[in-house]
Amino acid sequence: MTDAYTVLARRYDRLTADVDYEKWADYLERHFQRWKRPVRSVVELGCGTGSLTQLLARRGYQMTGVDLSPDMLAVADQKCEGLGVLFLCQDMSRLTLLERADAVVSCLDSVNYVTRPAALKRTFQRVYQALAPGGLFLFDVKTPLALEGADGQTYLDEDDDLFCVWRGEYSPRRRVCGYGLDLFVREEDGSWSRGGEYHEEYAYALEELEGFLGEAGFRHIKVYGDKTMRPPREGAQRVFFAAGKEE
Repeated sequence: MTDAYTVLARRYDRLTADVDYEKWADYLERHFQRWKRPVRSVVELGCGTGSLTQLLARRGYQMTGVDLSPDMLAVADQKCEGLGVLFLCQDMSRLTLLERADAVVSCLDSVNYVTRPAALKRTFQRVYQALAPGGLFLFDVKTPLALEGADGQTYLDEDDDLFCVWRGEYSPRRRVCGYGLDLFVREEDGSWSRGGEYHEEYAYALEELEGFLGEAGFRHIKVYGDKTMRPPREGAQRVFFAAGKEE
């Protein structure tokens, strides 16, 4: 298995064609519009191939995309050509910006990919420093229930020239769900090539995340259901956090 998002980068958009990025962008904008400070500059952590970054840039936001994978960023940079997006290849826990932003967002459970709590604490501290006074931090996570439920599950994604198999395995001791990925791609000569990757996501308790945010200095911390403006229901698989930096 190779490092995460090397083999996958060039095929990621095909494998995530079912993700409604417009709906994600709409939801982020609902928060921006309700926030006490006008949001013009936005940083996306874990931007991947830049699908959401591109949408927000087209809606008029000054975007910065941050990701650890140079392969994913190469795709994102090409996708966002001409939109004035700045891309940075950085670890979230070492986030360093040229200037402070009005909002920082992280979507599609990118926060779960930070599998060491100490690193996530540093990430939240870096985000706090990166925000302008009165700025907004908005992110989603898969809940422990969702990750525990992935144990032993197999997921398939395919089209005519691509076949991808994910297998989930949850470790209660480590609080980590690992995904082994096998990717089969039909080449131009009709033959098939095979690649593999391994991904891990950490099962953070909601109370734990609230604590990390508070320690970093955030206030007005709220938790929402999946793309709703209401508190999450019992048994929620995904939740959103919104936290503010004091003026």
